[in-house]
Amino acid sequence: MPGAGGGSVRTHEMNRRMAFQGHDVTVLTTRYPGWADRIQDGVHYVPIGFGQGKSRLTRLLGYIARLPFEARKRGQAADLVVEDFFAPFSTMAAPLWTKRPTIGLVQWLHAQEKSREYRLPLHLIERVGVRQHRRLIAVSQDTADRLTEINPDVHVDVIGNGADAEAFEVRPQLGRDIVCIGRLELFGKGIDLLLAAWAEASPHVDGDLVIAGSGPDEDKIRREIDTLDLAGRVHLVGWVTGREKFQLLSSARLAVMPSRAETFGLVAIEAMAAGTPVIAFDIPGLREVVPAGCGWLIPPFDVAALARELVQRYSAASELAKAGPAGRIFASTFDWDLLAGRQIDAYRAALSTLGTPCPLPR
Repeated sequence: MPGAGGGSVRTHEMNRRMAFQGHDVTVLTTRYPGWADRIQDGVHYVPIGFGQGKSRLTRLLGYIARLPFEARKRGQAADLVVEDFFAPFSTMAAPLWTKRPTIGLVQWLHAQEKSREYRLPLHLIERVGVRQHRRLIAVSQDTADRLTEINPDVHVDVIGNGADAEAFEVRPQLGRDIVCIGRLELFGKGIDLLLAAWAEASPHVDGDLVIAGSGPDEDKIRREIDTLDLAGRVHLVGWVTGREKFQLLSSARLAVMPSRAETFGLVAIEAMAAGTPVIAFDIPGLREVVPAGCGWLIPPFDVAALARELVQRYSAASELAKAGPAGRIFASTFDWDLLAGRQIDAYRAALSTLGTPCPLPR
C-alpha cells in the first residue's frame, strides 16, 4: 500500500522478476483505503480483509481472520505457498493450514520487541510459528542465526535485499542536511532516540534534520519535536519514493538509522548506493550492511553517543568524501536480479524437499 516500508519493496522487487520469468505470482495482502485487486508488474495483488482497512488494527484483524481461508482457496492450484512474516508476531504457522508445500520468508522477526512495547506474549506466538517451518529464507545472517536458535531443525537460506539501480544514477553531493528515511514509528524506528540526540547535536551542526516517511506515529513525533523545541531544525517531508527518495539521499551530508530493530536495513544500502555515508546503531540487521569505511556504528540506543557521532562526522568533510564512494562500491554488490535468481532456486529446493519439483521454466 502507499507508504509501505522496505519489506514490501523487497517482496515486490523479487516477485516482479519472477513474474517476468514466467512464474504466476499472487500476493495476498492487507486492505487499505483505496485498495483494489490489481496486477502490477505482472504480479497479482489481492487485498483481503473486511471493509476499507482504515486503521492499522482493522487491517491486521481483517487480514488475520481471512488469510487461512483465502490462502487455502487460492492456493489449491499453487506449487508453493510463501509465508512472508509480518508484524506484530511474525508468523501464523502457515504450514499447519495451507495444505500445500510452504516456505517462510523472514523479513521481520521482532515479536520480542513488540511484546515489551504492547505487554503481550507475542514472542510466544512467533516461537511456535517458526517451529512449524522446515525451510525458511532470511534476509540476514543474524536473522538466520536467531531462527535456528528457535528451530534447530529448520533449513535457512540467507538472501539479502538489493539496491535500486536508480540510486546509482543520482549525483552525490556533500550536502548540508542529515536525513532519516523510514516508517514514522516513534519507538520501533528509534525516532524518539534520534530526536533526543538531535536536541544535543543541533546547536553544533549547520544543517537540519530531515525525516521522510509516513506511519502511525506522525502526530506523536510532531509533539515530541515541539516538546524538544526543535520545530525550526526538524522537517517532516512525508513519504518519498523512486528518484525523489534517491535525490534526497544523495543531497544529504549523512543518513542516520536509529532503529531499535532491523532484519536488514534496506535504507542503509540505498543511502550508500546514493553516495551518502550512514550512521546507525550496532544492532543485528544493520552491522551486516554498514561496513567500516562506508559508515559508522555506535553503541545501541546510546543517545549521547549518537549526538557525538552526528557532530563529529558532520564536520569531517575528508572522511565523508572517502566514505561516500566506498559505500557505492559496497552497495553495488546487492543486485536484485542476482538475488531474485537465488530466491527462485530456494523455492525450487523447497519444492524438491516439501512437494513436487517446480515445473515452471528456468
